[in-house]
Order: sequence, then C-alpha cells, then structure tokens
Amino acid sequence: MKKLASISVSLLLLAVCILSLTACGESVPKDGVWKDATYLKNTEFGSGKNTVAVEVKAGEQSVILTVKTDKDTVGDALLEHKLIEGDEGPYGLYIKKVNGITADYDVDKSYWGFYINGEYATTGVDTTKITEGATYKLEYTK
Repeated sequence: MKKLASISVSLLLLAVCILSLTACGESVPKDGVWKDATYLKNTEFGSGKNTVAVEVKAGEQSVILTVKTDKDTVGDALLEHKLIEGDEGPYGLYIKKVNGITADYDVDKSYWGFYINGEYATTGVDTTKITEGATYKLEYTK
C-alpha cells in the first residue's frame, strides 16, 4: 500500500511538472488589443550579421521578436519581415502597426512608443542603427 501511494504521489508530481512546463510556453491571449496580433509568442526571423530583438508590448502582454539581418537600422530589419507598417512623414516612418496590432492616434489617441535601453528614443526606428547588446521596445500607448 505504501508503494502504491508513493507511485501515485510521484505520478501526480510528474503531471504538475509537465503542466508547469506547458504553461511556460503559453502564448499571449488573442483578445483585446492583441486580437489582430500576428505573433503571440517570442519568434525569430531571418539570418544575417546583425541581430536585433524588439519587445512588442501592449497592456500587460508582450512578445520578443528577434531579427537576424544584414540591414543596418532597426526599422529596415522590422520592415524586411513585415513586422511593422506605417506612413512616411516629415520626421521619417510613423509606425501605425506592429505585429498586426494597429495604433492610430487620429482614431483613439493610441501610438507606438519606441524605446532604446529603457529610454524613450530620440530617433525613429528608420534612422536608429542596430547596436549589438542594445534593448529595443515598441510599446502600444494610449
């Protein structure tokens, strides 16, 4: 009887461990602002000499999109894989869509904030050179 109880406890612990590992791989729920998102979990793209990882954050959810590219700017790397869309304006590329998620200031005062190493960027994605080790974030802001 003791052996049966020990086996039962072991199987239960194994099931809990498997469920815990499965939960770690869960993706962002596809609702709210994320309903139109293309990628719901961390994803890698391309090949090349430069690597740029961009955290895409909207609300409490985020994913990291990593691009390996021969492009030199963050914007070109993201455009290469259609991860961003926008309009050219007097100050460069005005991002309206990231990872399928639209931010439109004219509609609801939302926009995509661009951060480099945790600081609000003073350059746009289309003029920001890829720097190895730098952290980049595009955050849905309203």
